[in-house]
Amino acid sequence: MADSKSKGKQTIKSPGKKAVTFKKGALHKQLGVPADKPIPPGKMAAAQRGDFGPTAAKRANFAANVLGQGQKTAAANRSKKGK
Repeated sequence: MADSKSKGKQTIKSPGKKAVTFKKGALHKQLGVPADKPIPPGKMAAAQRGDFGPTAAKRANFAANVLGQGQKTAAANRSKKGK
């Protein structure tokens, strides 16, 4: 298994769940988007379809589903708070 202390790797650990290790910034690099800029929705959709290859498709789906969950949850909590 990959060493989580390797350069560019990040590990997400949650109680009761398997740890997930991924290369931070790999999707940006693969799509040719600077790391300090957000990935345009059109490029993200193309990556999810597999237009940039199967690895990019896996990374795009991972970013949308796993990494995006925190953003979706935070937005939902903000909307509930105002009610």
